[in-house]
Amino acid sequence: MGFKKGFLWGGATAANQLEGGWNEGGRGLANVDLMPHGQDRYVIGTGEKWIDHVDDHYFPSHKAVEFYHHYKEDIALMAEMGFKVFRLSIAWTRIFPKGDEQSPNEEGLKFYEDIFKECHKYHIEPLVTINHFDCPMYLINKFGGWRDRRMIDCYVRLANVLFTRYKSLVRYWLTFNEINMILHFPFVAAGLRFKDGENKTQAMINCAHHELVASALVTKLAHEINPQNQIGCMLAAGTYYPETCKPEDYWKAICDNRESYMFIDVQSRGYYPPYALKWIESHQATVPFVEGDKELLQENTVDFISFSYYSSRVSSATPDSSLQTESNIFASVINPYLKSSDWGWQIDPLGLRITMNELYDRYQKPLFIVENGLGAKDIVEEDGIIQDDYRIDYLREHIQAMKDAVDQDGVDLMGYTTWGCIDLISNGTGEMEKRYGFIYVDRDNMGNGTFKRIKKKSFAWYKKVIATNGEYL
Repeated sequence: MGFKKGFLWGGATAANQLEGGWNEGGRGLANVDLMPHGQDRYVIGTGEKWIDHVDDHYFPSHKAVEFYHHYKEDIALMAEMGFKVFRLSIAWTRIFPKGDEQSPNEEGLKFYEDIFKECHKYHIEPLVTINHFDCPMYLINKFGGWRDRRMIDCYVRLANVLFTRYKSLVRYWLTFNEINMILHFPFVAAGLRFKDGENKTQAMINCAHHELVASALVTKLAHEINPQNQIGCMLAAGTYYPETCKPEDYWKAICDNRESYMFIDVQSRGYYPPYALKWIESHQATVPFVEGDKELLQENTVDFISFSYYSSRVSSATPDSSLQTESNIFASVINPYLKSSDWGWQIDPLGLRITMNELYDRYQKPLFIVENGLGAKDIVEEDGIIQDDYRIDYLREHIQAMKDAVDQDGVDLMGYTTWGCIDLISNGTGEMEKRYGFIYVDRDNMGNGTFKRIKKKSFAWYKKVIATNGEYL
């Protein structure tokens, strides 16, 4: 049976990891512009430490891979692969440089309009993330980021401009990228910088609730402006397995999975489930409801569930700190039955099928895999060829797992966009050498290189996969 007709094959990116041009076209300063390469990056991303100015650090996002100046070339390469969809995000500060202006920046609006038109030239549907870890620094300094409810109006104004301007160009939208990342990387996910002595969980719940309310308002607005708009939520997914069949480990896995799902529960089901309210209460925190919030959330749930999947995770009631791995910011007990990538992310194709089934059983809404891929060190050989068979193997196994979930389990899957379809800057480490793409970009970790684009072996392979709607693997 295979994938449905019209299945959306493509690739995914984020503005701050792709575009560059950080101070061009009237763009303002954002949190992502102050994420340096090196040892400070992680602690800044968690909101425990920060820098306020572009100083002697090296900031890889400032140039990224210069999509800002290469987008026509890059979209043409995506079209050559046969992309049906291209996931990208809006840099908020290109549209509203400070974040709270009443009128948008026309140069920024025109930039994205040109990108969307270029996509349609090749019959590629844009899938647009309104907020992919992008918050104006002016609003962080003025309001404290998403901890303040006034952020909602600024975000809704942004979305209104996007929905109106691009009404005829974009119909697939995501409100917030990996919303559960607020609990793990809060400065990046919500512009949150912690104050001395504050209840950190309360601060994160404030951010999450304000984003959830904003998401509901924007979902309502999108459907009003264009009834054909389809709006999705997005989480960093990956099922937790219990380390053993010890009941305590199994219970810990249930709790860890719930923590991942609780904000998506609100966006998909329309309310905070009892376990979430109890979890928040157990951390001496409360949800900052105001009048009308509960009704708004209930009446404006998303149309589909999108998610990233790189690896499964393992839960233990008594974890050994010496046996931990990292996967997309999330710490996990090492699974001895799985192989790992160059960066220690464990490779589990069956885990994707398991995650898809858990999500579909839970929500009964169409799924969209909007990030999946292998970060690896690619070598350009003397003849210019990049033999990335390891990436082909990884993607082949994960696409087969997707197919099994669709064919054998009945999961409704809309599409699949591999992460970093063109090499880009790593969010977690700021590295360029951690490459995901079908297209190599000549740039190293410190920004040296020509930015030349080179097709990898996987480029031709993915082209065949798309052309056969996943039959050729």
